[in-house]
Amino acid sequence: MPALFRQADRARINNQSGFMMTIHNIDKKCKGAWTMEKQQPNDEAPHILIIDDDDRIRGLLQQFLSDHGLRVTTAENTKIARNFLQSLAFDLLIVDIMMPGEDGISFTKSFRKTSSIPVLMLTAKSDINDRIVGLETGADDYLSKPFEPRELLLRTNNILRRLGPPADATIELISFGPFSFNLERGELKRGEEIVRLTDREKEMMRIFCQAAGDCVPRHTLLADPESAGERTVDVQINRLRRKLEADITNPVYLHTVRGVGYRLLIEQ
Repeated sequence: MPALFRQADRARINNQSGFMMTIHNIDKKCKGAWTMEKQQPNDEAPHILIIDDDDRIRGLLQQFLSDHGLRVTTAENTKIARNFLQSLAFDLLIVDIMMPGEDGISFTKSFRKTSSIPVLMLTAKSDINDRIVGLETGADDYLSKPFEPRELLLRTNNILRRLGPPADATIELISFGPFSFNLERGELKRGEEIVRLTDREKEMMRIFCQAAGDCVPRHTLLADPESAGERTVDVQINRLRRKLEADITNPVYLHTVRGVGYRLLIEQ
């Protein structure tokens, strides 16, 4: 399969934006990427926000991801993106780093202070330091141009899969003490402040919340059900408690059920 952006990569240096996109018959070159069976998105499909200043790239990404069952909204700059984020719900952001005005790094760093929605960064930069900076700002994944369209789709689906299955529509938000947890987004808040969770911690919080205050056995909390290392669960619980409890030696919300497992005291 041809690389979607092999000839659409930013190859020329520009004093204002660093790289400019050169596109030569990209539509013709990309036909091979659309040979997979198309899936029209429905109202329940994950919603992706693409932020890229290049019109052709936005259009191609939107068409490709939409043809594979995802709902897609695009923004040509971060100002427009912020307006969308205030009025629409998204499951994933795909953000280009090299943009005029506020770049993708600055945007992601600011965005991460108030939201835990996953971010996949796109860039023509391939230097390892640039990738590290992108991940340090809060990006969940990083894809360098040129890339294969299948790889973009796989990375997108992998991130969405880590969010877990959607929660029951009648139970979206679980509250306990000053905390609230959104099951669909895997987002924990203390008041209005986002509490940053790892993917593993999000999975554990979903399990606790779906148990509705009942005890959850240790083996249920194992990332690998075939593993016998239940002690690793205890370590992960201690890390989660540090984000929930004022005193982890005297927990108020995440209790140990001796010899069995753990339970989260939630408001019914």
